[in-house]
Amino acid sequence: MASQSGTRQRDEVVVPVIEEELRVGKREILSGKVRIHTLVDAIEDVAKATLEEEHVEVTRIPIGREVESLPSTRQEGDVLVIPVVEEILVVEKRLILKEELRISRHTTQENVEVPITLRKERAVVERTPSQTSSSKEAKR
Repeated sequence: MASQSGTRQRDEVVVPVIEEELRVGKREILSGKVRIHTLVDAIEDVAKATLEEEHVEVTRIPIGREVESLPSTRQEGDVLVIPVVEEILVVEKRLILKEELRISRHTTQENVEVPITLRKERAVVERTPSQTSSSKEAKR
C-alpha cells in the first residue's frame, strides 16, 4: 500500500455537464367555427329625373302667288319655313306658291318621381366555440 503512505490519492469528482435543448413545435387546435351568411335588405327610395318633351306646332299660311322657280326651305329664327308648290296647267306652265308650312318647336320640362326598391346586402358573422376549447375552459 504504497499509495497510502507516499502520496495521497485525490478523490476525483466527476461533474456531468448538462445542456438543455429547446424544441419549438406547433399543432393545430380547433378553437371555434365561423359561419357567414348574407342578408338582403330592401330599401324603398324615389328616383327623380327631369323629362323633356318637345311639341311641334304646324301653321298653314295660304299664299296663292305665282313664282318663277321652286322656293327653298328656310329658317326664320326658331321657325322652319317649308314652301308647298303646286303645278297648274294653263296654256303655259306656271308655279303657284300654294302655301307655306311654318314649323316651330316648343320644349316643356316635367319633374317626375318614381318609387323604386333598392337592395343592399350585408354579411352576418356568427362565431361558435369548438367542443374542445369550451371543455378546457370548464376545467379551469
